[in-house]
Amino acid sequence: MAPHLEVPSPDDPSEALAAVVALRRLAEQLERAAVARAMEQGWTWAQVAEALGVTRQAAHKKHARSRR
Repeated sequence: MAPHLEVPSPDDPSEALAAVVALRRLAEQLERAAVARAMEQGWTWAQVAEALGVTRQAAHKKHARSRR
């Protein structure tokens, strides 16, 4: 079971925006790890792109450098 996370109040923009930044960083880390694992398992860029909801070119541009 995932730990309970408090959603920051929109009344405190500083806290709310800091949470947004933290979530973006976490999402990027998860995406990089998932793409790396998919490529290790033989996925094509087209399959990765479809799973991410982007074009093959966008997926390749964003992640190919980290795969070298």
